[in-house]
Amino acid sequence: MPHIIVTGNEKGGSGKSTTCMHVATALSRMGHRVGALDLDVRQRSFARYVENRLAFGARRDIYLPTPLMGALPDLSEADLAPGENIWDRRLGEAIRGLEPVTEFIVIDCPGSHTRLSQLAHSLADTLITPLNDSFVDFDMLARIDGATGRVTGPSVYSEMVWHARQLRAEAGLKPIDWIVLRNRLGSQNMHNKRKVGTALTDLARRIGFRVAPGFSERVVFRELFPSGLTLLDLKDTGVTSLNLSNIAARQELRDLMKALDLPGVSVTV
Repeated sequence: MPHIIVTGNEKGGSGKSTTCMHVATALSRMGHRVGALDLDVRQRSFARYVENRLAFGARRDIYLPTPLMGALPDLSEADLAPGENIWDRRLGEAIRGLEPVTEFIVIDCPGSHTRLSQLAHSLADTLITPLNDSFVDFDMLARIDGATGRVTGPSVYSEMVWHARQLRAEAGLKPIDWIVLRNRLGSQNMHNKRKVGTALTDLARRIGFRVAPGFSERVVFRELFPSGLTLLDLKDTGVTSLNLSNIAARQELRDLMKALDLPGVSVTV
């Protein structure tokens, strides 16, 4: 069975698709067979990122290691068993189509609470939750007392992850390895960064996730998307020297891949 990596966050703009693409491409470049699914049926940012990559490679006549993008099959109610949910069936068939040819499946969830997102979380061996480094986004994980700064309880999203863990336990599957990425760490407002970090450390102990450094706010990520490229592709596409920002970003990706600690993966990117 392939190892399923799910990227989820119910708030948009946290860097889910960028994270998915860089993780999937890093694994592909290491020689692993990687499948991909985009469950955001409206925006399709991850799917379009892969499409842009394939188009760029075709235009330049170069080979770029790329995850195999699957798709949710079209089904009708007549295809379902009595009481079966159509979204469950569509996701199940999409994963079954990728299973024989992949070692990893990277899934990008929509920035909203949907049936597809719920089911994907219950299938996750590794769950990555990118989080912009602010209390506005911290609220997606937990409620916090504005006067004391103390965590007062889990959020709806954290409760969904807890439910997904319960479903996996009932099915006899191994626990979800949940990693929260501190994305878009800036150099300003060190006091606020420390407060967010302290709150995350406290919450990690309470509800069971690991905290890992993610990607800083960098222009390069916005520039790469139209060509479908990642930080790992720059030298292959004619960039002979990397600026300091690009070098730092590549190191962030190495640190992320090490933090994920995926089975059978030796980080050499």
